[in-house]
Amino acid sequence: MKINLRKRKLKDGRISLFLEYYKGYSKDVNGKIKHNREFENLELYLYEKPKTPKQKEENRTNLELAEKVKTKKQAEYDSGKFGFKTETKVRANFLAYFKKLTDERFESQGNHGNWDSAYKHLLKYFNPNTSFSDIDTNALKGFKKYLDKDATTPQGKPLSPNTKLSYFAKVKAALNQAFDDHVIFDNPGKRVKGFPKAEVERPYLTHGEVQKLAKAECRIPAIKKAFLFACLTGLRYSDIEKLTWKEVRENEDELRIVFTQKKTDGLEYLYISKNARDLLGDRGAPEDKVIPGLKYTAQTTNILMKWAIKAGVYKEFTFHSSRHTNAVLMLENGADIYTVSKRLGHKELRTTEIYAKIVDQKQREAANIIPTIDL
Repeated sequence: MKINLRKRKLKDGRISLFLEYYKGYSKDVNGKIKHNREFENLELYLYEKPKTPKQKEENRTNLELAEKVKTKKQAEYDSGKFGFKTETKVRANFLAYFKKLTDERFESQGNHGNWDSAYKHLLKYFNPNTSFSDIDTNALKGFKKYLDKDATTPQGKPLSPNTKLSYFAKVKAALNQAFDDHVIFDNPGKRVKGFPKAEVERPYLTHGEVQKLAKAECRIPAIKKAFLFACLTGLRYSDIEKLTWKEVRENEDELRIVFTQKKTDGLEYLYISKNARDLLGDRGAPEDKVIPGLKYTAQTTNILMKWAIKAGVYKEFTFHSSRHTNAVLMLENGADIYTVSKRLGHKELRTTEIYAKIVDQKQREAANIIPTIDL
């Protein structure tokens, strides 16, 4: 129901303020629309043409009061007063609601995967019939403790700090959405802190290791090309996978990619090196994929590891490590952190600063390789 503040001109020249309760419309058998409205006189009035300061002040006061009454009435309706029952919503199944939100994210593979994993842990901890009325601060604290102490990965390992942060954040996001949807009118998620964000190791490859990979054969050539292209550009896998030739702009003066970043949905203009362009090979039709046949599967990391072993690179890494590699290589070779941050599409500079710490560590290591001088 929508509540509107309305005005009606009276015969004595004043303007009467009243509320209109709009409850939708219906159609009769002939298709004629009938609007369902009710009205409430507020017994507040305005001067149509106020002449004195007193009349102007009275107009301002009455209009302000009418707006407050309207806002209060709408809030009371939304919170289930005036006979409009909301107990059914509060008794709705929380897990079913969370699953609905999860399914709505099917187009984003990574985001959907995180929501789905969080949902599976909710199923392990809560009763399948858990309703919104059961989700209070104690319930949330209990689930948070479960994630921290008892929850494990499919391989039986404890959850990493940032995985715990991510899963609990999904629960709080679901409660925020339920509040916005007027399913709940008190959000317990606001009173329970999430996990602190932990600084985690970001595996990357050195220039020499990337060179070894470039010389070695990979079972899936498309994965090799995409990984090396990411090392040279910093692009995410999701953006490389959908990249088409019409997005690769090249002329005598510049090489760049103009694309919509999948994660943020923002339009990006990314300059690339000649080395990166040469890696892509012959130009295809505008709608053709730049790297055809590229498909991320559960075996992609295993394929990368076997390729690395063939190349003589004995280091654990994932496809996303190519992005870390690009950042470190740029900083090592003189790029400033602001430029690196912009190229990687980071919203906050602090996200990029971790790479600067990696470079600092390498400098410390380099200082210690100088032969000792006998003093």
